[in-house]
Amino acid sequence: MYNSFSSESAAPASWSHWTLLLGGTFVCTGLIGMMLGSKQSSAFYVTTTSSKPSALLMSRSQTLHQSYLQNNVRLGQPSHRPSSADSSSSTGLLPSITTPATLLIPAAITLMAMALRLLWTSEKKAASFAMMAATSTSETVEYSTIKFPSLKNDRLLRTLRGEPVDRIPVWIMRQAGRYLPEYRKFMADKEFFQVCRNPKQVAEITLQPILRYDLDASIIFSDILVIPQAMGMAVSLHPEKGPVFKSPVNDAASWGQLQDQLLQDLGLAVTAGMSSAAKNEFLVANAHKLVSPSLDYVYAAITETRMQLDGRVPLLGFCGAPMTLAIYMIEGGGSKTFSKTSNLMYSDPQTAHEMLTVLAHMCAHYLMNQVRAGAQALQVFDSYAGALSPAIWNEFSFPYMKLIADIVKKEFPEMPMICFAKDAHYGLDALASTQYNVVALDSSVDLGDCYKRMVGKGKAVQGNMDPTVLYAPPAKIKEVVAETFAKAFNGLPEVPTRYIANMGHGMNPDHDAEHLGAFIDAIHAFRPK
Repeated sequence: MYNSFSSESAAPASWSHWTLLLGGTFVCTGLIGMMLGSKQSSAFYVTTTSSKPSALLMSRSQTLHQSYLQNNVRLGQPSHRPSSADSSSSTGLLPSITTPATLLIPAAITLMAMALRLLWTSEKKAASFAMMAATSTSETVEYSTIKFPSLKNDRLLRTLRGEPVDRIPVWIMRQAGRYLPEYRKFMADKEFFQVCRNPKQVAEITLQPILRYDLDASIIFSDILVIPQAMGMAVSLHPEKGPVFKSPVNDAASWGQLQDQLLQDLGLAVTAGMSSAAKNEFLVANAHKLVSPSLDYVYAAITETRMQLDGRVPLLGFCGAPMTLAIYMIEGGGSKTFSKTSNLMYSDPQTAHEMLTVLAHMCAHYLMNQVRAGAQALQVFDSYAGALSPAIWNEFSFPYMKLIADIVKKEFPEMPMICFAKDAHYGLDALASTQYNVVALDSSVDLGDCYKRMVGKGKAVQGNMDPTVLYAPPAKIKEVVAETFAKAFNGLPEVPTRYIANMGHGMNPDHDAEHLGAFIDAIHAFRPK
């Protein structure tokens, strides 16, 4: 570690050291002269004939010298002890006739030397601290007790800590998916959720984009809807409709039934007349049991994938935000109108809040288990953040996203966390007030403006290229990336810290895999001008 008080920093100051010592003697002389002069008949002259220093003179001289030594020790300078000559010279220290006004001149010189010395030292310390900030890198905190291969590419994690990087790190939402030919071939005879429950198959799919592209992070192959599945809800994927829930939970009655089923699965008795709020308290207190062992296959997949990555890049874990999960559960799948969700939140907010509270605690414990299994960063996806009004998001989403971060950070304070609230640009400042380290942006906001705002609040930024850009020819993709980054980051002295490149949302099934390669190469090639 760079030492700001090394011998190199002390050597150039020897001149000021002697100036201070000699000047200190004059200061003592002046003070003593003025003190004794006040006791003589003349207001302008002082005479001494004593062959031995007075006790008062010795006391004041020692006090000033000790103060000088203490100051220099604090400044990191070598201390000077008075020699025998220094001690004996106090006999007849004052000349027979000395003017106090004259003695103030060396005192003034001494004060100037002290001021210059302090200024020089302050500048040296500032340079030392700047050097430490530029050259030191903090170690990545590993919360898992499992022994994993050493990390070779830590650009993303260094960026999250605000440390210098040689290029902008990049990963892509849904980077393992249907746009990849190898993924389509692998999944041709397999069911999606069955694959999610097979750790080795999950690891193979997660590594597909890592083996193809020069990415700086991987994200575990899974789905946000494993949380409702852990609650006993049956979910199936339909080629045209997407996820479909067999029994939606869209009113107080259906929520009560789900509460009773969960409590029964936990082995907790439901007494007659127990209120919904009381049931919720039991569920919250046992949320950790709702995500294990039911989701142990996810944790096993994270460990397996981390091993197979062999330290190439960090592995991200994730979950869906409570409101996004609740919308799926209430609507029974995806929706364009969100009519059932809107009706429940406006007409029965208590039921909605109870559902969201349980989901938030489940998500937090789910993420913490991912960390224990080997996840090196976490993202919370609020894909439906902008589905309803800003007022709805502020009441029914933001508090629960914040709660997740609070719970996770209490257990794992150094775990990097990313929040992504799609189409909720009005919530960026609120999210920046939470314990999330990174605020991910969708494509509807200006990258440069948001980068300045979020970094000013101590947050990193992720995003936010429009996914439709990948439908352009590769040469045009590179041009758009260069122009976008130039607008956002030109003027910076180096590659921006606290920025992770990504899309404003995930990859589409009809994206060309070669076009994504051009996008990634263009990101890595960028340097501010």
